[in-house]
Amino acid sequence: MRLVKLCLVLGAAMLLPTAAVAAPSATAPTFSKDIAPIFQAKCEECHRPNQMAPMSLVTFEEVRPWVKSIAARIGGRQMPPWHIDKTVGIQKFKNDRSLTEAEIDTVLRWAAAGAPKGDPSELPPAKQWPDTSKWQEAARLGKPDLVISSTAYTMPAVAQDAWWKPIVATGLTEPRWVRAIEIRPASEKGRRVTHHALARLQQTEDMPRELFTNDPDVVGDGLFMEWAVGKNADEMRPDAGRLMLPGSKIAWDIHYHAVGEEISDAVELGIWFYPTGQEPRHREVLALFNTFSGGNRSLDIPPNQVTTTESFVPLKQNARIENFQAHLHLRGKGMSMEAIYADGRREMLSQISDFNFNWHTMYIYDDEVAPLLPKGTILHFLTWYDNTSTNKANPDPNQWVGWGDRTVDEMGHAWLNITYYSDEEFAAELAKRAAAKPAATSERQE
Repeated sequence: MRLVKLCLVLGAAMLLPTAAVAAPSATAPTFSKDIAPIFQAKCEECHRPNQMAPMSLVTFEEVRPWVKSIAARIGGRQMPPWHIDKTVGIQKFKNDRSLTEAEIDTVLRWAAAGAPKGDPSELPPAKQWPDTSKWQEAARLGKPDLVISSTAYTMPAVAQDAWWKPIVATGLTEPRWVRAIEIRPASEKGRRVTHHALARLQQTEDMPRELFTNDPDVVGDGLFMEWAVGKNADEMRPDAGRLMLPGSKIAWDIHYHAVGEEISDAVELGIWFYPTGQEPRHREVLALFNTFSGGNRSLDIPPNQVTTTESFVPLKQNARIENFQAHLHLRGKGMSMEAIYADGRREMLSQISDFNFNWHTMYIYDDEVAPLLPKGTILHFLTWYDNTSTNKANPDPNQWVGWGDRTVDEMGHAWLNITYYSDEEFAAELAKRAAAKPAATSERQE
């Protein structure tokens, strides 16, 4: 997140001098009619008062000083942050924040024409954003049924990065099925020092490890939820849920970094349950699959080289992959996920070709395209790292890099929400998907 702020602050050096503004063309896009709707849909989530972005882009007066920088970053496909490769694999996502080529062209033509304001009467109504001091899922589901907080941590104004790992009991006395989870730093200031936060679920059950990880170093039943820039909530698909058992605990793993001010904060986990006694038919897990073979110590990235790693994960049950999220650090440049079917057929599902450590985006597939994979399918993960001087994010290309928690270390894994199905349920889901295709085709033709 610090790198994002630095880049945007540097962009201020490219402000347009007033004298250099070109006279607007009569046919040029205007802020009021053409640009404001785009910014509302794709930019204001972060670029509004009291949010993580260093400037607000809500009004023309706020936007005007940043026009040249905006054009450079949008033209360079750096903003909004959406790093899925648009030429490879599935392209329909529930949370797509990317700009279309037409929208990019509109912004660039507007900037080139001198960024005309246009007629204020053509402005769209101001977008009403949810109060970030409240739970975002509450708008649909009401208050959380359970809130679990980490113990507070004080991050000094100047210090090395810290990893805070308290363990907190859930207090549950009966099994409960989860339909939504949200995680967040407890305060606005806490967002400044919290790089990311993991909440692992510790409970005793007989879930096979291969259903949620291929990492021999993972302890317990895997990850329950993660908070990172661009990600804060998971809502299960209808009739799917995650299971929490009596006596369970949340093992926190929170990465803090110093920002020049002493800040104390905690991280909160809000949980919404299905009604007592209601058990969803499908169990969903948040799986961590390493994209290299062996334990964490096997990750080996030599200096001044581009290195690739890969792993192969056989699915032991029928599955629907709900999302794709790559987790890498500063040398990480890309990751792909491919399905290799039992008959040898291969299908590229998703690929990130220009990973940016500042944004750990979860790419959530639309319902009608979320991969349905029969048991026996192999998920093939390929990751590449650029430990050379051509990687602008690389702090030192002359260093060997291995696995580690620090930002200057590396990782390589994919976070996948996976819903598992019995053979009968999977056959029904395939039939449902097949029946929906003719209807979708008919709608497009009309």
